[in-house]
Amino acid sequence: MPRRRATAEAAEPPAPFPNPAHAPTLPPMSESATDVDTKLVAGLWQVVARHGWDGLTMRRVSDASGVPIAELRRRCPTPMHLLALHGRVTDRQVLEGTVSDTGGDTPRERLFDVLMRRIDAMQPHRRGILRLLDDALADPFLALFLASALPRSMAWMLEAARIGTNGFGGTLRANGLVGVWLYTARAWARDATEDLGATMAALDRALDRAEQAARTIGLGPADHAAAGRLDEGVAATPT
Repeated sequence: MPRRRATAEAAEPPAPFPNPAHAPTLPPMSESATDVDTKLVAGLWQVVARHGWDGLTMRRVSDASGVPIAELRRRCPTPMHLLALHGRVTDRQVLEGTVSDTGGDTPRERLFDVLMRRIDAMQPHRRGILRLLDDALADPFLALFLASALPRSMAWMLEAARIGTNGFGGTLRANGLVGVWLYTARAWARDATEDLGATMAALDRALDRAEQAARTIGLGPADHAAAGRLDEGVAATPT
């Protein structure tokens, strides 16, 4: 009589989900907050470029960005919140591109690099930003809002360049950098070249004037990078 094979060999294990329709599916990966912010900013400038500031509606921003209007309401309840978001996203892009101190750059060179990277971050939204600036000439409230946000962003640009922002001196530096930025932004608005040579030349001139003004009032650059290298040297000195 032939021997029976073991049951484990004879029978295949049943499929855990005979009907594929019943198999569980993993939920789709949700977008990061950074991705959504980037989409909203892009949508904002698409709408402004096409319709101007007065023609901006939250429904248009939702449609242009692909972000559901309920999510837009949660993140940015008003158009002014969208402008503030643009400022934060631009700050973040510049800060994320900041490398550690290489040891040879001067405060001026670092600041030049930081501000040009800010221009680079604005370049994809050029048409919308330029139209907004034109609209702000006839809208004092909009102009005031834009101006009020600049000192905070400029303080972060100083931090990216490893220049001190604390105390009264830091406040003076941040407000002085607002003037540098406005002068540079005006040149950028007129600069249609690919290499942005006119913009860089304007920034160079503005930094020259800012350095002269700082020397006149006895305000140094508060170079944190140099201070950090000095501290490292002191720590490495044998006692």
